[in-house]
Amino acid sequence: MIAIKNGRIVLPDRILDGKILALDGDRIHSIAEEIPPEAGKVIDAHGRYITPGFFDVHSDKIEQFILPRPTAQFDFELALKECERELLHLGITTIYHSFSLLKDELFGKSPLRTRENVEKMAALIRDIHDRNHLIHHRFHLRIEIDNLDAYAIAKAMIAQGLAHEISFMDHSPGQGQYRNLEIYQKTIRKYHGREIEELGFEKVLEMQRNKKTLSFEQLKELCQFAHENGVAVASHDDDTLEKLDMNREIGVDISEFPINLEAAKYARDLGFATVVGAPNILLGGSHSGNMSAAEAIQAGCADILCSDYYPPAILHSIFAMHLKHGVPLPEMVKKATLNPAKAMGLGEAYGSIEPGKKADLLVIGILDGYPVITHVLVDGRTTSRVEYRR
Repeated sequence: MIAIKNGRIVLPDRILDGKILALDGDRIHSIAEEIPPEAGKVIDAHGRYITPGFFDVHSDKIEQFILPRPTAQFDFELALKECERELLHLGITTIYHSFSLLKDELFGKSPLRTRENVEKMAALIRDIHDRNHLIHHRFHLRIEIDNLDAYAIAKAMIAQGLAHEISFMDHSPGQGQYRNLEIYQKTIRKYHGREIEELGFEKVLEMQRNKKTLSFEQLKELCQFAHENGVAVASHDDDTLEKLDMNREIGVDISEFPINLEAAKYARDLGFATVVGAPNILLGGSHSGNMSAAEAIQAGCADILCSDYYPPAILHSIFAMHLKHGVPLPEMVKKATLNPAKAMGLGEAYGSIEPGKKADLLVIGILDGYPVITHVLVDGRTTSRVEYRR
């Protein structure tokens, strides 16, 4: 048994001081008044916060480890092992690696978004738990709805246990994230995709207007099949109430990155879990000119924080919202732990400090005005230990 003393234990609704957190194997045993006599190891938290490990449901960080340059592709398992070392030190103990099934090259040509490599990466993520690993890995399959082949691919991956979350994306111009055509044009030109280089912007717009997409019936069937297999379903970049109504009819559970406060509030009213990006908080707003995550949190319509493309942002955004905006710390921690775990159907085992739950824990202090993680425990084992020096 392991005992953690002198910590400020962050529960979903309050902070406990002066208690002992006892761990037995990979589970939380109890919150006690004294160190249990059977404790074989004692960790001193030195007055720092003890929180659950972060549960990140949307991150494409792994792509940067596999393909740091367009012509430099590294071994998938090597990249996964190096990526998880970084994620571990950032407090992310459960990660949903996000991979896209794209049809065109408007957002850049990437060998990682082909069917072969998406399935290869998903199989590695499923099987890595049978080998040496540091954190809990999951696979988030992002389905661009104009990729008609994605319907059969997604069903097969769900049936094989390769996908743990799916999301429906529509990056068409004139709606969603790209309601502003000027932002859309600037974005796709930065990627130098084949279509924009060969056709020009007006032809790309025409092509996008005339494209075929997965049908309502296909999306609804994918939702049903996902739910039958314990897989959560998200929509992406919801911008209108009508789109949210359709997503509710389809069977979607989660609204990722709603574009405006009106959509975020309506998503909550419909019972969706709403996801915002932690980098948005640190940057002071959306890099695409959309909704401010900080405003959404203050308006009570943001349930979940994800790292999106910048894993350090979860830790720093939690404390930025607490220290600068006055949001209670337990509420902010919950957005990166219990709320996402519940959204993925894993709230019974993960996401909060309660007896019987997984002992995925962080010890967090404040140094030089910044939050820092000194201990990470996964399944009750200390997998990271860091001490700063002066």
